[in-house]
Amino acid sequence: MTPDFLALGLIWYIVFLFSTTCHEGAHSLVAHLGGDPTAFQAGQVSLNPIPHIRREPIGLLVVPIISYLAAHWMIGWASAPFNPAWQQRYPRRAAWMALAGPGANFVLVILSAASIRIGMALGFFRMPDSVGFTHITEAVAPGIAGFLATFLSILFVLNLLLGTFNLLPVPSLDGNTAITVFMSDRAALRFVSWTRSQGFGMAGLLLAWVLYDRIFGSIFRVALAALYPGAHWG
Repeated sequence: MTPDFLALGLIWYIVFLFSTTCHEGAHSLVAHLGGDPTAFQAGQVSLNPIPHIRREPIGLLVVPIISYLAAHWMIGWASAPFNPAWQQRYPRRAAWMALAGPGANFVLVILSAASIRIGMALGFFRMPDSVGFTHITEAVAPGIAGFLATFLSILFVLNLLLGTFNLLPVPSLDGNTAITVFMSDRAALRFVSWTRSQGFGMAGLLLAWVLYDRIFGSIFRVALAALYPGAHWG
């Protein structure tokens, strides 16, 4: 429990809460625009994290802190309510609602990457000697520039993880509904009804995590190579 460990934990939590709020807020906004006011009426079409914390206090408060203490990075969850009858009537709109959450994460990936590159071009940040998950997410460099570099690095990594993981077409993840954007309305309804009736639940999430653990390393390497061309992988 060193000061650096606590300071890094604070940065992780700010980034985690902001990123998750953007993700769920995007779901809620697109649902509202598509005719389902459920999340809007719950106050979740907002960047205010309080309505999201009230809905999922375990996923947004308890689990992130425990995961940071145990693994030095944060995981958790949140959710946005929607009307199943609306999805039955407008399955394509529901698919776009599902895509909106990961889409928000990818926007944050692009913004954080652009900020890092601009900072390096201006001499405010420097190119790291080596890159890797531990190098950019487990230490706070000194000074304002170091703090911002750590914040932006964690924002980049966490949203890359959230965006790609949630796109897996596994029940209870966004990808399971998002994939129906490529289907006819009738096929989409049959697919969503079938996956829900199978009771995958936690088993689906565990399967997704096992699968994702095998592919995220490659995704991460490609993303870092684009962000820091020429840097040594360490």
